[in-house]
Amino acid sequence: MSILSVEQVGHSFHDKWLFKEITFGLAKGQRVALVGYNGAGKSTLLKIIAERLKPDNGKVVKEKDLNIGYLDQDPDFKDYDTVADFVFSQDNLQQQLIRQYEEAIDSDTLDEDKLNDLINQISETNAWEYENQIKTIISRLSITRMDQKISSLSGGQKKRLALAKLLIDEPDVYILDEPTNHLDIEMIEWLESYFTTGNKTVLLVTHDRYFLDNICNKILELDFGKLFTYNGKYNYFLEKKAERAELDQIAYHKNNQLLKKELEWMRRQPQARGTKSQARIDSFYALEEKSKAKPKNEKVELSMKVARQGNKIVELEHVKKSFNDHLIITNFSYVFKKGDRIGVAGRNGSGKSTLLNLITGGLSPDSGSIVIGETTVFGYYNQSGLNLKSDSRVIDVVKEIADFIPMADGKTITASQLLTQFLFPPARQFEFVSKLSGGEKKRLQLMRVLMKNPNFLILDEPTNDLDIDTLNVLEDFLESYKGVLLLVSHDRYLMDKLSDQLFIFEDNAQLKIYSGNYTSYRTDKQTADLISKEKKVEPNQAKSSASKTKLSYKEQKELETLDIEVAELESKIASLHQSMNNTVDHQELSKITAEITELKEEVEVKSERWLELTELSES
Repeated sequence: MSILSVEQVGHSFHDKWLFKEITFGLAKGQRVALVGYNGAGKSTLLKIIAERLKPDNGKVVKEKDLNIGYLDQDPDFKDYDTVADFVFSQDNLQQQLIRQYEEAIDSDTLDEDKLNDLINQISETNAWEYENQIKTIISRLSITRMDQKISSLSGGQKKRLALAKLLIDEPDVYILDEPTNHLDIEMIEWLESYFTTGNKTVLLVTHDRYFLDNICNKILELDFGKLFTYNGKYNYFLEKKAERAELDQIAYHKNNQLLKKELEWMRRQPQARGTKSQARIDSFYALEEKSKAKPKNEKVELSMKVARQGNKIVELEHVKKSFNDHLIITNFSYVFKKGDRIGVAGRNGSGKSTLLNLITGGLSPDSGSIVIGETTVFGYYNQSGLNLKSDSRVIDVVKEIADFIPMADGKTITASQLLTQFLFPPARQFEFVSKLSGGEKKRLQLMRVLMKNPNFLILDEPTNDLDIDTLNVLEDFLESYKGVLLLVSHDRYLMDKLSDQLFIFEDNAQLKIYSGNYTSYRTDKQTADLISKEKKVEPNQAKSSASKTKLSYKEQKELETLDIEVAELESKIASLHQSMNNTVDHQELSKITAEITELKEEVEVKSERWLELTELSES
C-alpha cells in the first residue's frame, strides 16, 4: 500500500514539457532510485514530490501527517546564522535540550546547577539516546564546530550539513537529490549502512552505481517525458532497458512498413477516397504520428585526440605543502610514467585537490620541486565548474577554446558538430548557459577540457551531477585513453574500473602509494586492522584468565565463550576478505561486503561485552 502517490503529474520548463502524466506510488520501506539523462527533469520531479514545487498538471497524494524530508542539490540556509541554529530545531524540545547541554559543557564558566537541571530534563524526555545519535551523525559527516557561521562554509560542507539535519530529523520518507556529492568514500559506506538499517522509505537520485545498487531494489527511469519501472537492482535495470530499446526499434520499423502501405491507400483516386472508412483514415493519421516518434538512443560520443607525450611527464621530488601551519603533504616524491592510471583517495579535507593544484601549477610547494615535461598538456576537470556569465550562449562557450577540433581518427570537426556529439543539438546550442541543468553544465565543462587534447588528464570528482549514461561513455573513453590519468572520486565503481594504483592521504600528511584498485586497498586495510586488533587483545586475554575468580561462575563462562565467538567471527571476516580477492562480479562483491558489515557489527557488540567483563574482573 502506497503512503505517497504521484498521480498524472506533468511539468513544463521554458515552454517545453519535461514530463507528462507521471504516475507511481511509494510504499513504506521501499528504497527507490530515479534515473535518467541530464535535463530529463529528475530534480524537478523530486521537488514536486517533496512539495517544494507545484506541478503544472496532476497532484501528489500522501498519508495524513506523513513527514517528508528533502535533500536539495543546493540547500538553502538563508534563515540560519550558525550550524547549531540549523541543526537544532526550535520546535523540537529534545533537540533544544541537547543543544543547551552541549553549550553548557563547552562553556568556559560551568554552571553546575544549570547542567544538573539539563541532565534531569534530558533523562525525563528520554533524549540521551537521541543525543548520542546526533553526535554520531555530525561526527560521521565531519561537522566539527556547532558555533561556525554557515556563511563561512564551503559548498561541500553545506551539503553535508543539510544531509546531517535530514538524518537527525528522521522523516517518514527520505527524498535525496545526489546525496553522495561532497562525501568521501568512508562517509558513503556509512550512509549505505544507515539507509539499509531499519525500515526506511527512500527515493533518491544518484550517479553512484555502488550506492544505488547497495541501497535500492527498484528503479524508476525518466526517459523523454515518460516513466518506466524496473523491479530490481541496477544490473536488472540495464538488462531490461536494453530489451525495451530493442523492442522500441522493432516497433518503429513495423510502423514504418505499415505506414508505407497505408500511404499508398490514401493516395488513390479522389473518388475512391470519398468512400473510404473514416476509421481507417483516422488510424492512418495516428500511425503517422507514431512513426514520427523515432526511438531516441542518443549518447555522448568521446573520441578526442591525445597530444604526443615525451619521456619526461611530471616529476615531484620531496614536495611539502601546508596552510596556516597545518601540514597537508610532506616529503612526497613520484615520477609519472606513460600509461599511469592513478586514483587519489583520502578523507574530505585531507589534501586531494591541493595535490592536483600543485601538479597543475595552481599552487607552489613550500619546499621540494615539481618539474613539468615540455610536451605535457594538462586537461584539468575541477570541482569548481564553469565560471561563465549568465548571458553566455552554449556555442560561444565552446568557441572560446576553438572553432575547429581535431579528433582521434584524424578528422577535424566544427564546434557545433562537437556539441551535437555531446548531446547539445543545434536548437540548444544558442540557448543561454543559465538555462542548462547542473549535469548539462558539467557535461559542457568536460567537453571543454577534452577539446584541448590533453595527454595528462586530471579529473577531480567528475561524477558529480553527470547522468549514468554519460558516465558509462566517459568510462569507455577513459579505459582506452592513452595518456596519464589522475582521478579523484568518491565513486568506488569508477575508481575500481579506471585505476590500477592509488595515492592515499594518511592522517600524518604522508602520501602512501598503493599498487591496486580501491576495493583491493580496502580489503587489505580491513585485514591488517583485524590482525592489529588481535595482537592487542591477546595480552588482555591472558590477564583476564588470571583474574577470572573475581567474576561469578556465569560471567566466567560468558567471558570464555566470548573469546571463542569473537575469534570465530574474525576468522569468518578474514575468509570473506579472501573471497573478495577471488571474484570480480559486482553483485557478489556487494553481497560479501554486506555480510562483512554485519559480522563486524556483531564483533563490536561482543568485544564491548568482553571488555566490560574484563574490567569487572580487574576491579
